[in-house]
Amino acid sequence: MSASILTTAPPLPRPCGYLSTAIVDFLAGSPDASLPLDTSSASLVAEPMSRDLHLALSVCYELHYRGFVDVDDDLEWDPDILRFRRALETVFLAYLRDNVEHGTDAVAEMDTLSVEAASGTGPSWFLRDEGSWEQMREYFAHRSLYHLKEADPHAWAIPRLQGQAKASFVAVEFDEYGGGRGERVHQKLWADLMAAADLNVAYLGYIDSVPAETLAWVNLMSLFGLHRGLRGAVVGHFAATEITSSPGSKRFVDGLRRLGAPTQCVAFYQEHVEADAVHEQILRLDVVANLIREEPHLEADVVFGMRALDFVEEALGKVVLDAWSAGRSSLIQ
Repeated sequence: MSASILTTAPPLPRPCGYLSTAIVDFLAGSPDASLPLDTSSASLVAEPMSRDLHLALSVCYELHYRGFVDVDDDLEWDPDILRFRRALETVFLAYLRDNVEHGTDAVAEMDTLSVEAASGTGPSWFLRDEGSWEQMREYFAHRSLYHLKEADPHAWAIPRLQGQAKASFVAVEFDEYGGGRGERVHQKLWADLMAAADLNVAYLGYIDSVPAETLAWVNLMSLFGLHRGLRGAVVGHFAATEITSSPGSKRFVDGLRRLGAPTQCVAFYQEHVEADAVHEQILRLDVVANLIREEPHLEADVVFGMRALDFVEEALGKVVLDAWSAGRSSLIQ
């Protein structure tokens, strides 16, 4: 696996509808390309969980990460793209606000998340007990859209925090970035996992193969991270990610060992079993508690971030397990 695979900008994805075609053509410099800029018009043509909308939104967000091959970096701040992105975000965020139950007690929410279930029905439970190696590899393909940028979406929150909340948030992110060791950066550990599983390690390598629910799961992080007004939500999202990661990762460790998976695959999840148990306490006691103490009006958004994560993960899990139950792939063939 060459280092360039981990650093090179990806090619533009294959569009799948009106919205994604508009942004891909615009970025590719097609002479007749234009973006629909009327928010109400975009709302009419875009279903909030359509693959077309979420692919278009993913493309807009990626301009703030690695960009795309042969796409001018200056387009990151193109005003028409930003207006187009805002129209898509308006649709997605309104859908989340309408479907994620409102809550105002962040401590109670974290207490609930911290209770480890004795049984469950999500992908980690299935893959622990009965999933095949091919299904495990398929799930890796879904997860790769996030894990090859792991920690980056949440890092947008750092300049928006203050005092102890900022310091403790950075401490957790420091671990995510390998504690100063390039070979231990979690993005690199995931690439090692993908290579060991004989999968495509390229950044966004599976973007043309995943459904809307996978794209929405990743888009949620960027949506929260890139908006100062949603800083409470990104903190809540990060806290919920870390609180639920350790037990979920343990199930993957057990499933991978059952399947005799390569050492690098087990190692990625084992790292998260150990590190995220510590991260949970830091986020609960130092980040969330201090943020709410300093900005109590953000508590409802912190809870929203936690519940929105559960909402999109449940949708993704359902799509994956429904496909497997029907004897077919959950990826786009």
